[in-house]
Amino acid sequence: MTRLWLRKAPLVLASKSQARRALLAGAGVPFEIIAAEIDERAVEAPLRAAGASAEAVAAHLAEAKALAVAKSQPDRLVLGADQVLALGNEIFTKPKDLAAAQAQLAKLSGRTHALHSALCVARGEKVLFETVATARLTCRVLSADFIARYLSAAGPAVLGSVGAYQLEGLGVHLFGKIEGDHATILGLPLLPLLAFLRQEGSLAG
Repeated sequence: MTRLWLRKAPLVLASKSQARRALLAGAGVPFEIIAAEIDERAVEAPLRAAGASAEAVAAHLAEAKALAVAKSQPDRLVLGADQVLALGNEIFTKPKDLAAAQAQLAKLSGRTHALHSALCVARGEKVLFETVATARLTCRVLSADFIARYLSAAGPAVLGSVGAYQLEGLGVHLFGKIEGDHATILGLPLLPLLAFLRQEGSLAG
């Protein structure tokens, strides 16, 4: 355990995201992965049908993941997180295949989209902390040839991201301007999380 972490048990991360794992590890927060087994599309469907904002959808999904795992780990701090991409009023989910990724990138070309990254910390059936942070990213004008080359180079890994890109990898070539915290773009508002963990007594202050 890192000397900054004051609890005997590590944080439980209700996510399989490699980027979130890397962020927590880099910050010296020990964690155990117990991925939430929920149907994300089914959870968000009534919210989207009711016209909920992208921020609200992200927050609801993060809470659902945290609570799903926390019920089976009642004495542990559980972190759920989710990220939603919005282009205007249109909400994007992870593309189902490379053809869908190609169509999505064509829509994002030359335009600014928002990444809403939400987190929720729960214990048992109680939500202890939640927040949503937003980053705004502007894509360059992307030719069909470039999109095809990018997808060929990046491969199926793009299907693991709501934007069909990993900014920490080849996805950086898509952008002309980025506004927002790097951790938020990767899917975890890290600074608010660390502030809560210090306040809560899990991290040294």
